[in-house]
Amino acid sequence: MKNTYFLQDSGNEQKLEQFGNYLLMRPSAGSVWKPSLEKKRWEQADATFTREKNAGWIWKKPIPSSWEMEFFSFRFLLKPTPFGHVGIFPEHALLWEWMEKRIEPSSRILNLFAYTGGATIVAAKKGASVCHVDASAPVVSWARENAHINQLERANIRWIVDDVVRFLKREVKRASFYDGILLDPPTFGRGAKKEMFKIERDLPEILDLCLALLSEKPLFLVLSCHTPLWTPLVVHNLLEQKMKKKGGRVESGEMILPSQACYPIPSGSFARWQP
Repeated sequence: MKNTYFLQDSGNEQKLEQFGNYLLMRPSAGSVWKPSLEKKRWEQADATFTREKNAGWIWKKPIPSSWEMEFFSFRFLLKPTPFGHVGIFPEHALLWEWMEKRIEPSSRILNLFAYTGGATIVAAKKGASVCHVDASAPVVSWARENAHINQLERANIRWIVDDVVRFLKREVKRASFYDGILLDPPTFGRGAKKEMFKIERDLPEILDLCLALLSEKPLFLVLSCHTPLWTPLVVHNLLEQKMKKKGGRVESGEMILPSQACYPIPSGSFARWQP
């Protein structure tokens, strides 16, 4: 069984990715160069996602509704979604690795916009207590499935389905502090009760609330996003401004999908603070 992720090729605004046993072709707006592999290799994709007029998946071969894949020494349940996602963003691995080195078994970690729980699993495996927050009940259920297949049923994880801003305000009132906080906000979205989220409007307030929830001896605050025009400099400036009172330092960079077989692909920006 092929148990890992591998970027096979990129180019012509597409990417060819191996997710476990299945080869998928998906849009990649930043891949404006020519592909490295021949056309016949791309034609071997099991499925293609398109954003053209009839947006969705084009199935070339039978694919199960879900399958497991090993990545970053953990197992993940993958499912092709109507949005072209499959349940994992491999570009986050560099942040997981950085975070894993800093987490201790006694740490309290808050994972916001937590999606299917990659960072939650990383933190829980280190023995930390984790609060996993996302506005989508189906996505939180998916994250719980990922925890299950990683033998984390008894891990200290709080699964919260809620609007992030509303949840953070409650935590501030409760004086519920965290040693590490990470968030991967969408460009636009809706909360559990259809609250509208816009990153340019709501993220500054969210960072203020996160700042209020950091413990006396914090480990980190990590911000990542895939919003167009939110470059590493943008997220760096925003996080640095918010963290001035805490001191410390902010690092930033571009998240990428690396590959030894083709050109790497830009896949969003990150900024991370540590004391």
